[in-house]
Amino acid sequence: MPAPLHDVVHRVTRRIADRSRDSRSAYLGRLEAAAGRPRRHRLGCANLAHAFAACSAADKAGLRGGEAPAIGIVTAYNDMLSAHQPYAAYPDLIKPAVRAAGGVAQVAGGVPAMCDGVTQGHAGMELSLFSRDLIAMATAVALSHDAFDGVLCLGVCDKIVPGLLIGALSFGHLPALFVPAGPMPSGLSNPEKSRVRQLHAEGKVGRDALLDAEAAAYHAPGTCTFYGTANTNQMLMEVMGLHLPGASFVPPGTALRDALTAAAARRVVELTAQRGTPLPLGIQVDERAVVNGIVGLLATGGSTNHTLHIPAIAAAAGIQVAWEDFSELSAVVPLLARVYPNGPTDVNRFHAAGGMPFVIGELLDAGLLHADARTAAGDLEPYRTMPALDGEALVWGAPHAVSDPMVIAPVAEPFARDGGLRVLSGTLGRAVVKVSAVAPEHRVVEAPVRVFDHQDGVQQAFARGELDRDVIVVVRFQGPQANGMPELHKLIPPLGVVQDRGHRVALVTDGRLSGASGKVPAALHVTPEAAAGGPLTRLRDGDVVRLDAEAGTLEALVGAAEWQSRAAGPTESASPDAFGCGRELFAVFRGAVGGAESGASIFRRTAGA
Repeated sequence: MPAPLHDVVHRVTRRIADRSRDSRSAYLGRLEAAAGRPRRHRLGCANLAHAFAACSAADKAGLRGGEAPAIGIVTAYNDMLSAHQPYAAYPDLIKPAVRAAGGVAQVAGGVPAMCDGVTQGHAGMELSLFSRDLIAMATAVALSHDAFDGVLCLGVCDKIVPGLLIGALSFGHLPALFVPAGPMPSGLSNPEKSRVRQLHAEGKVGRDALLDAEAAAYHAPGTCTFYGTANTNQMLMEVMGLHLPGASFVPPGTALRDALTAAAARRVVELTAQRGTPLPLGIQVDERAVVNGIVGLLATGGSTNHTLHIPAIAAAAGIQVAWEDFSELSAVVPLLARVYPNGPTDVNRFHAAGGMPFVIGELLDAGLLHADARTAAGDLEPYRTMPALDGEALVWGAPHAVSDPMVIAPVAEPFARDGGLRVLSGTLGRAVVKVSAVAPEHRVVEAPVRVFDHQDGVQQAFARGELDRDVIVVVRFQGPQANGMPELHKLIPPLGVVQDRGHRVALVTDGRLSGASGKVPAALHVTPEAAAGGPLTRLRDGDVVRLDAEAGTLEALVGAAEWQSRAAGPTESASPDAFGCGRELFAVFRGAVGGAESGASIFRRTAGA
């Protein structure tokens, strides 16, 4: 049995509920109204005929009667993304499984899915974060026929899962499950890949060697095996009860993966109103589920992107989450996983050592998760178990014993006593920093700054040897209003080289870093951003800045009179052109987006965030 709920988890959950009382009540009121709205069986004859025109005779019969639950599949399939390529076969697995459970499944629509790995450092990355909200809108379009009784969402990668969930929450009167695809087999190790990247940054190996290393790391269908945003998404869906237990990291193309996909299809039918045990998504995703998601993020050392995505997801359910909630929980949630970039191993090794079922069981026993949160399996207790095949039957049992102390640890002997996510505040604004992979001696950096308005300038300065010293690199005009808040992965190899040379180095930016957050301390998502007149615009080359991840401060050590005399506000900058690669089409998003602390969403803008 789980332990009593930890006092801090209880207090943070209560605070979120109190903060969200009015917005959550309004959301639940909308769900109640939507649940009574006419759907398929009340459509006009022409409307209904359009809805099932392409179906088989048997499926038409089921849909005509109105009693067979209709399941809408919203898919992010494309075969550019290795993680999404397996989804090509999913509708053909799902439809017979739903039919056998007495329902009818149709592909309701597709949503765009871009690969951040392809666009890193290029103009397309400026569309990446905004693609989350576009996916939410596309999900709503797919479900707008209002002809479905349940939803299956097919998505894995960075902005896609949060976008699908935000969109599905706008139809939160319906049950919804997420169906994962699993990670690719382990290839070239992530530490070795990182080593080659640093050698290339130093000019010690050429492009061919670098491409060989990258192709050996990313080499097959399935999710990239490091613990970036895509795999953090899978953790999040599991700990929030939106996957079947233990489903997140089962490899694609296996009999177990197919069995889990079919089981998810059957389960969503069981959760529809027609089956008498409905679990509407908007009821399931409550304050307890959101807090469980934050705890899972902290316990596994997940992507910093989720300090944006979780507030945006919560807001879609009428729940208001603040960065203080992350920080307060981080102080009591131990780090139980070491998966690259927080350690040398990958998600396949994590799963083999017990994976999510082991982590969830440990957190339940420590009272750090809401055991009574609603899930696809009832409550959170079944998520202690690992799926397996007994012949052709899908069964769940106890996870493997901890057999790999390099990758997974019990609460009694964690890798760290806290979750390693801190909120920084000071004269430069507010930011988040992930320190789970940062050595203690690098968590406080005080050094002169070098200020850049674009990441290309950092690469050029490094190549000229101008960063070979103690330095805090500031990259501004990278926030959501400026250019869509791109990830800045390509900064990590050169800054890692500078640190390895014995210098004190840190990064401060109003942009993102995500799963690349590693050994170099990085103050991310600085808000207010530079394009909104934030304090980063006051910095000048040579100013001394102190990033103190232990004390939670981010300060410009500039005299008060001098600091106040400097004009705040947008300056002439080298921020990227607003045209080309589709960027002109997203001007409306840049104009409407809220601040980082409220999720950098176009759907919810919070004053001062």
